[in-house]
Amino acid sequence: MIKTLTKEQLAKTIDQTLLRPITTIKNIEKLCGDAKKNHFAAATINPSFIVTAKNLLLDTDVKVCSMVGFPLGANTIESKVFEARDNVRKGADELDIVINLGALKGGNYDYIEKEIGLIVSVIRREQMAEYNKHINIKFIIETGVLTKSEVKKVCKIIEDSGADFIETSTGFGVRGVELDDIRLIREVVTRNIGVKASGGIRTFADAQALIDAGATRLGTSSGLSIMEEYSSYFDK
Repeated sequence: MIKTLTKEQLAKTIDQTLLRPITTIKNIEKLCGDAKKNHFAAATINPSFIVTAKNLLLDTDVKVCSMVGFPLGANTIESKVFEARDNVRKGADELDIVINLGALKGGNYDYIEKEIGLIVSVIRREQMAEYNKHINIKFIIETGVLTKSEVKKVCKIIEDSGADFIETSTGFGVRGVELDDIRLIREVVTRNIGVKASGGIRTFADAQALIDAGATRLGTSSGLSIMEEYSSYFDK
């Protein structure tokens, strides 16, 4: 296998993720400990654990990433705006937001533009006024249920909104990310926006292939084993 990333670079693509509904505080403590030890990009959690994770990751290089409208995306625009604002106020550095998939599948792009645009504008305005830090905003589009045309249209809307990332999957949908998802998204958007591959990423080979295809972040619960595999190839 060809080495294309340093260990440090690989770690900084990984959002180590724990979103199970039966997650406990002890699970979050382990997640954050592992993320801190490996210098992952972020620890991705459900909103009720933001304060705990923030305290555990204080003064580290690991961001706290929390979900909005997860996992179905069918919440109202108003509730998503509230959740996004509340997450940031509790300490989230990044937001993974599920778009309204029903509106997208129904061709209601005006609704999608309104939802995405309002969330971005509110968070951008408040981050400048109150937090003095950049909040990374990622929109999850659930590529497994979309046509190519739908992917192209929604990706253009997301990039035009000023969001930071397009994310492929919730991990709770019909399938996780595939290489063709990343390739298709990269056909549409510029390098000014990140692409987060998520769902079903379990090995270093998976990670490397997705990065080669154009992913800049990886959402996975397998960050530890991915890093261990990397070490088995290259740290000899």
